[in-house]
Formats: sequence, C-alpha cells, structure tokens
Amino acid sequence: MAAGISVLRTGANIFNLPDFHQEPLKPHFFLQPHYKLNDNELLKYSRQIMLPEIDIAGQEKLLSSSALLIGLGGLGSPVAMYLAAAGIGKLTLVDFDSVDLSNLQRQIIHNHVSIGQLKVDSARQTLLQLNKDCTIETVSELLKDDELGELINSHDITIDATDNFATRDLINRQCVKHRKPLVSGAAIRWDGHVTTFSNQDDSPCYHCLYGSDADSEDESCTENGVLAPVVGIIGSIQATETIKQLTGAGTTLEGRLLILDGIEMTFKTLKINKDPECKVCGNL
Repeated sequence: MAAGISVLRTGANIFNLPDFHQEPLKPHFFLQPHYKLNDNELLKYSRQIMLPEIDIAGQEKLLSSSALLIGLGGLGSPVAMYLAAAGIGKLTLVDFDSVDLSNLQRQIIHNHVSIGQLKVDSARQTLLQLNKDCTIETVSELLKDDELGELINSHDITIDATDNFATRDLINRQCVKHRKPLVSGAAIRWDGHVTTFSNQDDSPCYHCLYGSDADSEDESCTENGVLAPVVGIIGSIQATETIKQLTGAGTTLEGRLLILDGIEMTFKTLKINKDPECKVCGNL
C-alpha cells in the first residue's frame, strides 16, 4: 500500500521556509524508562547506542515504547523493518489486504512465498527474523472509528503508511482526539513527502494542511505508478522521525513538510501553519 496522496495541493496551508529552525521537540508521554538493557542488547544495539543523541537512555526508551503502524505496503515495509531492527519494544501492524505479485516491486517486507497471505502475517514473519525480541501484534480487519481510537490511545505513536485521504483523515482525527503523535508520509511517481504532527499545544494537524477536500485530488500508485526506492526513502524518513519522537533525539519535522522530488533528486522544506479555524484541532 504505497501512499497515494498528491505531494502538493494548491491552496494548502504552507509556504517556503528555507531557513526554518525549530527547537527539538521532546516527547510529552514518557515517564522514566523502566527497561534496562542486558548484555546481549548492549551488543545488538551498540552502533545506535554510540550516538550521543541516543545513548543507553534513548535505547531503553525505545525498548519501552510502542508504535502503531497502519499500512504494510511500500511505505510501511521500511518503517516496520527499521523500527523492529532498531529495537522498538512493541509494534502493532494494521492492514486488511493480502500480498499479490504487483506488490513485490516496492513492498520489500514481503516476498514470493508471501503471495496470498495477509500482509500483517507476512510482515510479522519477516520482522521476527530481523528481531525475535520485538513484540509484534497484528490487526487484519477494518476498524470502526472508536476501535481505531482505542488502538491509537494504547500506543505511544502512530505511523500512517496508508494510501487514501479518507483513512488518513480518520487516523488524524483520532490522533488529535487522543493527543498522540502522528508520523505521516506519502509517495507517488517520483515524489514523496513526510512530516510529524505532535498534536500537542499549538501544533498543526493533517487537516490544517489539506482541509476537507483533499479526497477530490486523491491519487494512487495503481493509477499513476511509483518508483520503488522513492517509497523506501520516505518510509525510512518516517522510521527516523518515529525514533526521534520516541527518544527525544534531535529535531523532528513538527511544523514542517519535507518534500522529495526524486526525478531531480532535491528536497524542499515548507512550513505548516496551524489553522485556527481547523475543524479537527482548532479547539486545542
């Protein structure tokens, strides 16, 4: 399921900001981590622990964290694989689709043996081979609004790797309602974009960016195509944003939209303004 929303939309609530700077956003939901690394984990995650922004404390936070990943297609594949390998404590996978041959060009978590399997089952098998200590849970049915809200509220962060506006809008509404951070990415043809919404204080939400009529401009990879590495790039950035949000490392893309033009291989950053009249987050 490679994300299929247009990278840019006329009238979106954004503007050029080449030198935009933001103070690092720290997670709002962490108590002192209770997880303590054992000797094997110190070795397994040693290259990550060497990073001063992560260190042992950051790795323990990651191992104590839970992430909800919605969509196991082109974007969700690298997100899931990198989060599991990096040591996320619990990863819940949500997707009701099955693997078919046309998925394998870009959905690298699946393989030929997976064809016909539920994507969540195929992904779980791959992830446990990467990291047997990661807790992997799966959801393979369509969820009602309140069911999705309960799932989002029970996890530290949500990653949206879906491919249609209606689903994205619902995910955003539930993340705002429960004030949970959301990492959103999209890719189509040679282009992609990614951002992080903290859904705290005065931060914008997905609805601030696209409003209510983005569904009229919905595009899909089935109709327009997508280059395989493009979803890999965007998905990898989503995984990076998730780790940063969970550990408090560095500066996230909160308030900024990172746009990839793969044909020219350029990145552009735009600022996202909070819409005070937003029907989703305007009252926060």
